[in-house]
Amino acid sequence: MNQVIDLLKSHRSIRKFTDQSIPRDLFLELIRAGQSAATSSHVQAYSIIHVKNQANREKIAELAGGQPYIATCSDFLVFCADMKRPTDSAERTGAEVVRGMTEQFLVASVDTALMAQNVVVAAESAGLGICYIGGIRNNPSEISELLQLPDHVFPVFGLCLGYPDQDPEVKPRLPVESILMEDVYREDEDSVNRFDDTMRTYYHQRTGGNKDTNWSQQLSPLFNAKLRAHMREFLKKRGFDLK
Repeated sequence: MNQVIDLLKSHRSIRKFTDQSIPRDLFLELIRAGQSAATSSHVQAYSIIHVKNQANREKIAELAGGQPYIATCSDFLVFCADMKRPTDSAERTGAEVVRGMTEQFLVASVDTALMAQNVVVAAESAGLGICYIGGIRNNPSEISELLQLPDHVFPVFGLCLGYPDQDPEVKPRLPVESILMEDVYREDEDSVNRFDDTMRTYYHQRTGGNKDTNWSQQLSPLFNAKLRAHMREFLKKRGFDLK
């Protein structure tokens, strides 16, 4: 083991932050670290909106499902998949650009996630806490309008950054044997069942006995209905026809 591996394995989501601001020099170094992430064909299909306006942060907190730490963390970022910059740049060279392809959507989404995770690791290495905000996709049209995002750019998730004012436990993950397979895909229901027992114990201990559930039960609300069904139409309106 080494310090980097230990850091990665110690990740927790932080939802309570101190009033201490992140120094500007450190903040910019985090972004530069993000830019060093792998990117498909050097496309760098991402943009970050640093939301500094407090009223806008409070509005986003509401639109994201009532997550007050968006408004109280030191810095709040919205990571956007951006196919406008690379396609516009290619078009200026005289290329006959085709936009809205499914592969472009995937490239931009993956690039954005890789870039953000580099920012997160860099932030945690500096003693900061983070919380990803997938709730950005609850109301993507309103947030896109608020951030004045053009076509071919869409918000993937938000990120709270700041100095932690809490020390939560590390949440257990699935056993390695559940997700690491050799040569071919295989199912391992037994390891999932054991993980359900682990998570039931974790929730029971964390809540003083007030939460009696497991991993599989927690998944039910995510898959018993069409979650964020509006995203397909939203992406089409942003220029991603997914052809």
